[in-house]
Amino acid sequence: MGPLAGLRIIELDGLGPVTFAGMVLADMGAEVLRLTRGGSAPAAVFDEVGGEVLHRGRTAVPVDLKSTGDRDRVLTLIESADALIEGFRPGVMERLGLGPEVCAARNPRLVYGRVTGWGQTGPMADQVGHDINYIALSGALYPMGSGDQPPPPPLNLIGDYGGGAMMLVSGVLAALLEAKTTGRGRIVDAAMTDGSALLTSLFHALRARGLWGDQRGTNLLDGGAPFYRCYACRDGGFVAVGALEPRFYAALINGLGLTPEEAPQFDRDGWPALQARFAALFAARDRDDWAAHFAGTEACVTPVLTLTEAANHPHNRARATFVEAGVVQPAPAPRFAEKPSPVSAQRLSLPLEQALKNWLA
Repeated sequence: MGPLAGLRIIELDGLGPVTFAGMVLADMGAEVLRLTRGGSAPAAVFDEVGGEVLHRGRTAVPVDLKSTGDRDRVLTLIESADALIEGFRPGVMERLGLGPEVCAARNPRLVYGRVTGWGQTGPMADQVGHDINYIALSGALYPMGSGDQPPPPPLNLIGDYGGGAMMLVSGVLAALLEAKTTGRGRIVDAAMTDGSALLTSLFHALRARGLWGDQRGTNLLDGGAPFYRCYACRDGGFVAVGALEPRFYAALINGLGLTPEEAPQFDRDGWPALQARFAALFAARDRDDWAAHFAGTEACVTPVLTLTEAANHPHNRARATFVEAGVVQPAPAPRFAEKPSPVSAQRLSLPLEQALKNWLA
C-alpha cells in the first residue's frame, strides 16, 4: 500500500498534466476515480495511446456532465471525496454546475485542484495554448538551444509535467494536509506559466549575480561550457558530459588525453576552441566505447540513451526503474522503500451507477 492509501480523489479526464497528476497520485496509493467523457463526446487525442501507462491504477467511469442525472451522481461522489483535480479552461466547471463553490457546499473539506496553462486569472486566462506557449511566456524556453538557432521544443516535460502536473500534485497534497487539521479544503490554482517560471529560479539567481547572460549557448549550463554538453560520436550516438567540478573536469581531460595547460577549465574566451577540440576527440570513437572508457571514473560521461535503451540499461534494470505491465513503462517514483511501488494496471471501465455504489459501500 502506498502512503496515500485511504485518500479518494476524483479526476476529471483530460490531456497532459491532469492525466499525469492522476497517475502519480494513484501510484502513491490514492483511490483515483477517472471520470471520462461519456455519450457521444469525442475521445481525447491520446486516450488510446496513453491508456496502458498514463491511465494506470484508476477505474474509468464514463459520465455526461451535461446530464442533470450524471451531474447529481458526481456531486454525490464528491461528498465523500478528499480531492478533485481538473484541467478545463477557466469557467468550464462552473458552467457545468461543478465549480468550487458548488462542490464546497456539498463537501467543505474538499481540495479542488485546477491545472491550466495561463491560470485561473489574468488577461490571458481564457486564451488557448500548449506547453510550448506557456514556457515561452514564462521565460523557461528562451535559454534553451544554441545561439544561432530558434529555441527547440524541449518535449512537453517542463510546462505540462514539471510546471503543471507536479505543481498540481504538490499543491493538492499540501492542501490535503491542511484540510486534515482545519476541516476546510482549498482551491489549488496550478498554472503552467507559474510553475515553469518557478523552475527557472536558479537562473534568475545566477543572473542577479552576473553569472548568467541572455545570449543562448554561452553560459555554464546551456551548452556554452565545453565540459557540460553533449557530443556526437563516430557511430552517430552521443555522450553527455557533466564535469562541472574541477576534480571531475580533471578526470575528463585525463581521459581525453589532455593536460590542464592544454585545456584550462574556466577560460571563457577559450571555450569555443576547447569545445571544438572535445568534439573532434569524441567523434573519433563510438558512443559505447567512450562509455566503457569512462566507466568507473569521476569524469561524469554517460551515453545518451534512447527510450528503448534506457529501459535495458543495467543500472535501471537493477533498480527496476522500468517495468513491464502490459507495455514497458517507467515505474512509480519516488519510491518509499527499497523497491518501487508495484504498477497497477488500468482498471476496467465501470458505469457511473456501479461506481457510485462501490464508492459508497
